[in-house]
Amino acid sequence: MFRENTQHLQQTLLDSSKWMDKRVRASLEKSWAPIFYEHVFLHINERPFAVLYSDTGAPNVPVNTLLSLEIIKHIFDITDLDLLDRYRFDYLVNYAVGQRTLGEDTFADRSLYYFREKLYTHTMEHPESEDLMFGQFKSLLESFCEKTGQIMGEQRIDTTMFMSNIKKAGRISLLFDVLVKGVRAIPRELLSENLKIVTQPGFKTEILYKSKGEQKESRLTLLLQLGREVLDILKTLPADENTEEKRILERLLTEQAKTDENGQITAKANKEIPANSLQSAYDEDATYRTKAEVSQSGYVLEVAETCSKENPMQFITDYHVEPNTTGDTDILKERTGQIAAAGCTDLYGDGGFYSEEVIEKAKSEGIELHYTEMTGKPTKTITAADFEYNETSGHIKKCPMGQTPVRTAEAPKQFTAHFNKQACSGCPLREQCPHRENKNDVTVRIDKKSVEAANHRKQMDQDRVANTSQRAAIEGSNSALKQKGLRKLRVRGKAKCVIVCGLKVIAQNVKRFIRYMQGGYDNLKKSPSTAKGVVCPS
Repeated sequence: MFRENTQHLQQTLLDSSKWMDKRVRASLEKSWAPIFYEHVFLHINERPFAVLYSDTGAPNVPVNTLLSLEIIKHIFDITDLDLLDRYRFDYLVNYAVGQRTLGEDTFADRSLYYFREKLYTHTMEHPESEDLMFGQFKSLLESFCEKTGQIMGEQRIDTTMFMSNIKKAGRISLLFDVLVKGVRAIPRELLSENLKIVTQPGFKTEILYKSKGEQKESRLTLLLQLGREVLDILKTLPADENTEEKRILERLLTEQAKTDENGQITAKANKEIPANSLQSAYDEDATYRTKAEVSQSGYVLEVAETCSKENPMQFITDYHVEPNTTGDTDILKERTGQIAAAGCTDLYGDGGFYSEEVIEKAKSEGIELHYTEMTGKPTKTITAADFEYNETSGHIKKCPMGQTPVRTAEAPKQFTAHFNKQACSGCPLREQCPHRENKNDVTVRIDKKSVEAANHRKQMDQDRVANTSQRAAIEGSNSALKQKGLRKLRVRGKAKCVIVCGLKVIAQNVKRFIRYMQGGYDNLKKSPSTAKGVVCPS
C-alpha cells in the first residue's frame, strides 16, 4: 500500500547531531548530505510512484528514501551491499535521506530489489506512459536550474554506445546459450538422446573450447540442427508455456540459418546477418554496431546538456536510450520536442545529426541547429552554394563566374537555369561546373536539398571554431558517465537500461549541483534558499 513519507519533517529529541562536538557538526554542515537532503530528497515527488503499489497491504518503504539511495549508489558507483551498509552505518547517508538518529530505521534488503522490479515491470507494461525516472529527472533539473540561474538557450547533444550485462560472444557461443536455454525449458522425458547430451558439461567444453578454426562451420550447423529440433518440441507444448524460449529460438534460427534445396539447415554467412540480430540469449533488445572503428553489442545513449559560457556549470537536460543501430538523426527527430521543452533555442552537434528532415523538425520547435561537421563530401569543386539565388523566388540568379541565365525554371525538387552557350564555352570553371551542354544552351540543374546542404556546409565552415568550442565539452560528460559504470551496465534489456541510465544522469546533475553549492566552481555559491524541514542543526 502506497503512503507518502512525511516522517522526516518531524524533529526528534534523539537527533544524533545535537550531541556532536561543534567541530564535527561544522564539518557535517559543509558536507554533501545537507545539500542532498534539501535539494534532492525534499524535491522527490512520491505521488507518481503510487501506481507501483496496491491499495491494500502493509505501507511501502518510503519512495523518496529508496530513490535517494539509488541516486547515492550511482554518485559513488558502489555495489548494493556497500550501499546498504552505508545506509545502516554512515551518518551522512542517513542525514541525506532525512534520518537524524543513526540506525533508528531500516528495511529488508529485498525491499530495494522489489522497488526496482516494480519500476522495470511498470516500464515494460506501460511503454506509452511517461518514464517515472524521467519525470523525477525533469523535476530535479528544473529545481537545480532555478537555484543556479542556468541559461538554457544554448545546448549541445551527443550519443555514446554502451553495453548491457552481456558478454561479447561469437556466433557459436550465442547459439550454444540459446540452445541450452531452450533445452532447459523442455521436460526431460521429452528430450531426445541428442538433446540430453547438450546439458552435459563435456558438450560445452567440446563445442566452445575445443573447436578448431576449420570446424567452425560444422559446429554452427550442428547447433542450428539441434536448435530446430528444440523448437519443434517447444511448439508441441501448451501455447502459454515457454513463450520466451520459443520466441528467442525462432528469432535466432530466422536470423542465423537458411535451408538449402535439400531441406538441410545451414548457417548464413556473416555478411548476411543483420546488425539488429540477436546478440545475447538474455537480452533481446541489444544490437550490434561499429562506430568510429569500435564494434559493440548493446545500446546508445543520447545526452543533451546546457553549454552557455555564462553558466557556472552545465546540467544534462535530456537523455534517451535506444538499441545502438538507431541513427543519430532518428534519435534527434524523436527528442527535439523534449529538448525544446527544456528551453533550448540553439543546439550544437556533430555531423551525425545532420539531415534536412531534422533541421525542419528543429525549426518547427524553435531550435536552430549548429554543426561542427557534416557527413558526406561535396562531389564537385563548385557546389550548389556557389550559385547566387533570387531572395524572393529562390531561382538561380547568377553562376559562380557572374553569368546571368537566359531563363530559369523551378520543379518541386530542383532549380533549373539555362545559360548562354557561347558565354560558357570559355569558362575557366567549366570542368568543375555541374552543367549539361545542349544544342542551343547550357543547362544547370540543382537539387533543392543540395542547395540547403551546401549552404549549411558553407555556414558550418564559417562557424566551425565557435561550434566546436560549444560542443566539445560534452565528450567529458560521456566520459564521466562511463567512469561511473555506463561503459557496461549491470542489467540487461532496454527497460532496465533506460532506468539505470536515468539514475546515472540524475547522479551526474546532483554531483554538479553539490559542487556548485560547496563553491567548487569559478563563481562562489549563492546564499542557500530557505529550507523545507530540518536542513542543518544550529
